[in-house]
Amino acid sequence: MTTFESGYTLPCRRHFTTMMENKYETSVEKLKNKLKMATSKISLSTDAWTSLVTEAYLGVTSHFIDDSWDLVSFNLTTLPVEERHTAENIASWLENVAEKFDISFENVLAIVHDNARNIVAALRILEERFGVVSHRCAGHTLQLVVNHAMVNPVINKALSATRCLVKHIKKSEPATTKLKLKQKQMGTVEHKLIQDVAVRWNSSYYMIERLLEQRWPVVATLSDPEITQRGKHYLDLKNDLWILLEELEEVLKLYEQATVFLSDSEGEDGNEENMDQEDGDGDMVLSMDLATHGHTLKNI
Repeated sequence: MTTFESGYTLPCRRHFTTMMENKYETSVEKLKNKLKMATSKISLSTDAWTSLVTEAYLGVTSHFIDDSWDLVSFNLTTLPVEERHTAENIASWLENVAEKFDISFENVLAIVHDNARNIVAALRILEERFGVVSHRCAGHTLQLVVNHAMVNPVINKALSATRCLVKHIKKSEPATTKLKLKQKQMGTVEHKLIQDVAVRWNSSYYMIERLLEQRWPVVATLSDPEITQRGKHYLDLKNDLWILLEELEEVLKLYEQATVFLSDSEGEDGNEENMDQEDGDGDMVLSMDLATHGHTLKNI
């Protein structure tokens, strides 16, 4: 920097930290004013989750209908939590978030949450204290139904075999290259296989759907002795498993459609456009909340 502009003094780290914290506080005030101006009651949705590096967070989002009858949603917090996720603690964290944004539980229509025992118990506490209504997430309940069905030994065996096959091809560069070649030769759309993830809704359905789409290029790839050694011919699924996967796809498609429908919100998309027009205040609350709370927790 000295070479390009010798007279320029580079601001210190504290300068930028102060700028970000000020922007955060300004954004919070703007968001509080938006919530105060809401003419409808406010609903909240909340969920606790753990990152890949085992850091725990509590997310809270507000929702209301504006004067144009559009659904408006704002992320209020992505709060790092270091204490145990007991019902009493969760209830306390939700109270703190509501207090921070001047939200009275008397003006809260309902709080939507998943089926975890601790969050259900936490909402019972808030119901006893403030009379707030809570509803379990219909999408999460549908997913529990699907997960329960997946425990069936026959289905579980088919899914395990599918995962092994997909993993083998995705982890092998020669197999991936050979699959692309077979796709071109057979005139099949050149899609990659999808590996399901336990915490991703509908991911098993997407894995099955993609594998069925790529069935014949995959079979041709696995039949190549350069790709599949003698000891790994078990990766090629038997015909009865392919039939079962076709039946599973047909059933799971209905749950996928229902889950996508329940999860869709045109209001959120419209809200993002509004945020862009207003200097991204809501986005700033979302992105800065983690840093601000993390800084606060470290200094307690």
